[in-house]
Formats: sequence, C-alpha cells, structure tokens
Amino acid sequence: MKKKFDELAFKISKQTTEQYSTSFSLGILALSPKIRNAIYAIYGYVRLADEIVDSFHGYDKDVLLQRFKIQTEEALAEKISLNPIMQSFQETVFQYKINHNLINQFLKSMEMDLHKIDYNSDLYKEYILGSAEVVGLMCLQVFVDGDSQMFEKLKPFAMKLGSAFQKVNFLRDMNDDFEILGRTYFPGVNILNFDAEEKKQIENDINEEFKIALEGIRMLPKSSKFGVYLAYRYYVSLFNKIRKTPAKSILKKRIRISNGRKISVMMSSYLQYKIAFI
Repeated sequence: MKKKFDELAFKISKQTTEQYSTSFSLGILALSPKIRNAIYAIYGYVRLADEIVDSFHGYDKDVLLQRFKIQTEEALAEKISLNPIMQSFQETVFQYKINHNLINQFLKSMEMDLHKIDYNSDLYKEYILGSAEVVGLMCLQVFVDGDSQMFEKLKPFAMKLGSAFQKVNFLRDMNDDFEILGRTYFPGVNILNFDAEEKKQIENDINEEFKIALEGIRMLPKSSKFGVYLAYRYYVSLFNKIRKTPAKSILKKRIRISNGRKISVMMSSYLQYKIAFI
C-alpha cells in the first residue's frame, strides 16, 4: 500500500535531518507533531540539492543537479516519486500548497553554486533569495496551514530570518567555501584581505535582520512559534560566538557550537519563551 511507502519516505527525510543537523532536529522537535513531517521533508529535499553542489566532488554536478530538477518536475507533475525524500517533499508541497515558484527559485540558486561567480550586490541578493529566503517561505506555508492572509503578513519576517541564517552560515563556512569550493559570497570582500571592519559591516547587517525576524516569530501560530524561536536562539548563539572571533581566525577554522551548548540553549530558550511569549 502507498501508505507504507509514504511512512518510509517521511521517516527517511527525518533521518536525513538528524544525520546532517542536530540544531534543526532540535528545533523541529519543538514544533507541533502534526507539522514535523512536513518540515523534515523540506529539509531533506533542500539537503539533497546542497549535497550535489557542495559534496559530490569527482562527479558531474551539472548532470546530477539537472537530473534532480527533472525528478522534481516529474514528482510534482505525477504526484509520486520513487525517491523517498522527493516523495515526502511532493506530498508536503501539495498538502500545504507550497508555491512552485519558490522551488524554482531555490533550484536557480543551487545552479549558481555550480559556477564561479563574482557576487555583486544584485547577484548576492538573488542567491540569498533562492538559497535561504524561499526555504523559509516554504516552511512558513506549512506553519500557517494555508492561511494566505497570515502568510502575506509574516512573509517579510520569514525572509529576514532565512537571510540572517544564511549569512551566519557564510561567515561560519567562509574558509571551507573559499579553500575547498572556491566560493566567496559577500560582495566587495576580498577574502585574502578580510578584516575587522568588513566583518563588522556584515555583522551589523545580520543583527538588523535578526531583530526584524524576532518580531515575526512572535506572530507565528502556537504550533510553530517555539520551534522557530529555538532555531533563532541557536543561530544567535552561533552568531555571537562568530562576533567574538577575530576576522583572521574566521578564515582558519569553522566556528561550532558544541552539543552541550545546544542543549543549554534549548533549556534557556524554553524559559525565555515562557516569560516573553506566553
């Protein structure tokens, strides 16, 4: 029966999330059980594309990503896929009426990662839109459960949160992106001469986006509010650690938050949530 296959598909998306991200896994556990599978499905789908462009060295990434795009189109057209992660994703897309334009914009940014690009301001904004902001909007469509009015109200806040998350990732991964993948995302920044002033400007931008995003988190439905707040707190914790790290050190090591610290953030986040949100 297809029901068994669907259960398997969502289970594999959940395992993929747990394998790749302890922080997002903790955040998803803080969501209402009724929407967890959908967010696992979105994360699993996005992770597959990320793996193609970031990790599958020695293979023809252009061919693999093009195949991934075709499989996405087929899954959405036929409403089924033999790829379990793709299957759970298409089920989620149709259940929550996720706009297909968001998916296309995401895939466009993944294509950008396959080529060496000198990111100016416009290309930088376009990349973040597709790689982060639209992913936040996919999740938002799950959170509001088809309420188009609520979606439009929260849309700018979700985009700011996705953008802030991605820019923190850029800072965290700056060394690997440059040394291994040959990428630099921040426009006008020469990685070889990255200094404290440039780092401060980027951090100020991220800080403003986090402030705006928090306003939107406060307006989320109860089913998703704490889970999103927990992810927000984790990223703010990582961001604060990056801010305390000198610019030159950012280029030498990947800044991490220990699992013990993640648990501590989760516990303190719950207390803050009870005080400030309820």
